[in-house]
Amino acid sequence: MGLFDKLKGMGGNTLYYPGCLTKFVGKDLEDNYKKIFNKIGIDFIQLKDLEVCCGSPILNAGYKEEAINLARKNFKVFKEHGVKKIITACPSCYYMFDKIYPSLLKDWDINVEHATQVIARAIKEKKINPKNINFDITYHDPCHLGRYSTVYSQPREIISSFGNLKEMKLNKNYSFCCGGGSGVKTNYPKLAKSASKERIKMAKETNADFLTTSCPMCFYHLKENAGDLKVKELSELLLESLEKNGE
Repeated sequence: MGLFDKLKGMGGNTLYYPGCLTKFVGKDLEDNYKKIFNKIGIDFIQLKDLEVCCGSPILNAGYKEEAINLARKNFKVFKEHGVKKIITACPSCYYMFDKIYPSLLKDWDINVEHATQVIARAIKEKKINPKNINFDITYHDPCHLGRYSTVYSQPREIISSFGNLKEMKLNKNYSFCCGGGSGVKTNYPKLAKSASKERIKMAKETNADFLTTSCPMCFYHLKENAGDLKVKELSELLLESLEKNGE
């Protein structure tokens, strides 16, 4: 670590942690959130080559000790770089850092927010001003962000700032899983596809112009099985709105 990094770390840094899927597959989504955070005025750092997986897939597979080892590695890197706050757009990473790490690491003391919480607050504080793009939009609640972490209002506040929210019949704590997470898609592909098709059907029943979600896993899996329904990750729609407003 150079002198500049050491000095910067002393003040306490905000880390943008994309999550593995975004980092290695969804680089466009990573860029979207970086653009949004810059527009908000967030001074964030990234530790791409140093951080490791949050450990969610390994813990879900039953390998608790391996998950603890990953948590320790991450915590060590975060502390070395003065990280006081983590922002992530991955619901699984958010849930791990916010709910699980405190039970795995006795010294865990880092504040964690999902990107939708940060963005919704920024809109309320007029740090960014989305323009109404006159689209009907239905929102899919990711399992780890919704039922696991009870983050329901912020994604909807963001959507309502630039579009017309059309709820599916199963939403919030009754939301229907997209079928793509927790190893289902890998181990039970037919079941995963069937679940996503059922969710797409619910989305089409709203007659919305777009189906959106705030989870990269849900986004890619739903988009893969969407047919003629347009699916966009929430950051895509928000950026389109901001750009139309000249921001």
